[in-house]
Amino acid sequence: MGNTVSCCVSPEGSPKLPRQPVDRHEDYQIITDVSDDTGPYLQHISDREVPDELAQESNPSDHARASTIFLCKSQTDSESRDKRKSNHINHVSHTSPGPLSKKYSSCSTIFIDDSTVSQPNLKSTIKCVTLAIYYHIKNRDSDRSLDIFDEKMHPLSREQVPDNYSVMDPEHKLIYRFVRTLFSAAQLTAECAIVTLVYLERLLTYAEIDICPCNWKRIVLGAILLASKVWDDQAVWNVDYCQILKDITVEDMNEMERHFLELLQFNINVPASVYAKYYFDLRSLAEDNNLLFPLEPLSNERAQKLEAISRLCEDKYKDLSRAAMRRSFSADNLVGIRRSNAVLS
Repeated sequence: MGNTVSCCVSPEGSPKLPRQPVDRHEDYQIITDVSDDTGPYLQHISDREVPDELAQESNPSDHARASTIFLCKSQTDSESRDKRKSNHINHVSHTSPGPLSKKYSSCSTIFIDDSTVSQPNLKSTIKCVTLAIYYHIKNRDSDRSLDIFDEKMHPLSREQVPDNYSVMDPEHKLIYRFVRTLFSAAQLTAECAIVTLVYLERLLTYAEIDICPCNWKRIVLGAILLASKVWDDQAVWNVDYCQILKDITVEDMNEMERHFLELLQFNINVPASVYAKYYFDLRSLAEDNNLLFPLEPLSNERAQKLEAISRLCEDKYKDLSRAAMRRSFSADNLVGIRRSNAVLS
């Protein structure tokens, strides 16, 4: 305000420079003819955007309402799965009575499942994740792959890769043993296993490749490497994985991680809804394949903890309901409605 030239000074006092007319058409010319030398044609952003329905179908790892790929692939083996179930039931019915494989609650004992969406059981979760990978490999559509994930070109051990490595599908036990070794050596959590599966399916969708016998180890290793760094607070370094896999180099791990991130388009976000969807779909996969989660009898100490948690939640719900009632009844606290006298003319 104390400046000699400000917005408050009269127009006559402020210095004005004469404006020269500028012909804008000379500076900006519209080029209608696009030749081959001008470069590739750029689409409008609205043309490049994918509709929501197509995005949900093509990217199930990004949308909570889209069905997971591994569950769809496991359902293709419905006939064999039903046959395994019937054989299991017949085997149990024809054998001599003994301890039941599945525990049931009674009046005196209540069995509960300690595996929750926030704290899954590690061993059971790894079994389900490796089973999902197994169905990915078994029911793959084709053998599309990339050189960075080819085990023949980038071996994980000094042992010679067999000639039929790209033809023989690995068994579930082999996949489980490989993942279990990495998780136990690196001390990873069960939540990291679920995020690993999310990144794996996201890679298959974004890069348009298939997980097959020639690349499954390196794809799973890259997904575990990325999930451990994103999920765990104290992430495992690449050099630590070289201590587990003795024959792999740090340069190879760095290159694979960089390619993995580029193929994911650096999209490492996992929403809570997507995480919960994968957890419950893994539970469905376990139920369909007779993989039972461990059940433990309800102890007095655990019962008291559950009662305290339920009482705390009930108190919070009551407080919220009282606050909502106060807001809804605020108009009823008025003393009365005052009406003005009508003026008759």
